Amino acid sequence: MATRLSNKLRLPVTVEGHELVVSASMGISLLPDSARDISALVSQSNMAMQHAKHLGGNNFQFYTDSLQASTLERLQLENQLRKAVEEKQLKVFYQPKLCLATGKLNAAEALVRWDHPTMGRVPPGDFIGLAEETGLIGPIGEFVLRQACWQACEWQRQGLEPIRVSVNLSVHQLRQGKLVSLVRQVLEETGLAPHYLELELTESQLLDSVEHIIATFQQLRDLGVKLAIDDFGTGYSSLSYLKRIPVDYVKIDQAFIRGLGEGTEDAAITRAIIAMAHGLSLKVVAEGVERCEQLEFLKHEQCDEVQGYLISRPVEADRLVALLREQCME
Repeated sequence: MATRLSNKLRLPVTVEGHELVVSASMGISLLPDSARDISALVSQSNMAMQHAKHLGGNNFQFYTDSLQASTLERLQLENQLRKAVEEKQLKVFYQPKLCLATGKLNAAEALVRWDHPTMGRVPPGDFIGLAEETGLIGPIGEFVLRQACWQACEWQRQGLEPIRVSVNLSVHQLRQGKLVSLVRQVLEETGLAPHYLELELTESQLLDSVEHIIATFQQLRDLGVKLAIDDFGTGYSSLSYLKRIPVDYVKIDQAFIRGLGEGTEDAAITRAIIAMAHGLSLKVVAEGVERCEQLEFLKHEQCDEVQGYLISRPVEADRLVALLREQCME
């Protein structure tokens, strides 16, 4: 029945000359197996529908007891994450980037971390997706942006050479339409020169409202901010977007770096990405560098910057100060 209903809904509908196609996510709860009263059945089917949406949408799912347990756990985590934002349990760590031409640390990526009072350090993979779904990624993203810009200025006030800080963007931030004004405001409040701020958007996110992203990126570039495409090589965006979107850096996904070795497919892909990016006057950053042979390969192929555990794990701001001072003494 659900399949027949879904097929009917998918039939194209013409509205004012435009052909529209509707898809549906459906949740199903059974009487009396799942529950015996209407309110419980509706609540359970709603949980199942949310699960169907979480799995990509355009499908149907049946309610199960395990689904209720995971939904409750997710709801508790969401409430705790809201509390974490309000009570400033979030911290920003920084993973340095090494410039291969100079051998110096010249940039750092700002990464959010959650220190829960009872659970300890919560892995980003456990809460970033939840933050995206609930809209909490907005205040979290703004917190990271403000903290990273302030910290970059603070390092300069401590007498260190200026370095670029990169901050990850979310589709939610782009959809809100306030990103450009927020970035402008934060730069003015912190006093950071725009070219020391880099904003990263993953390649897969380019498929979401391409024209809007191009317009937004152009406004950010007009401010003087640096822009990057993260996880390059893993998405399905057209290469023509790369020509149209005003970016400065391409970050090769660590999945390719992990398999580097002469004669491998990953080596061929990495080599091709570097050549293509340089042909478009873009700089290339390789992430996930963990072994010396990977670093040597990237040096040979004239990659511009690298980051990964071989260089440094993400560290707190004061630890990065120590790393920057160490290189000044070398």
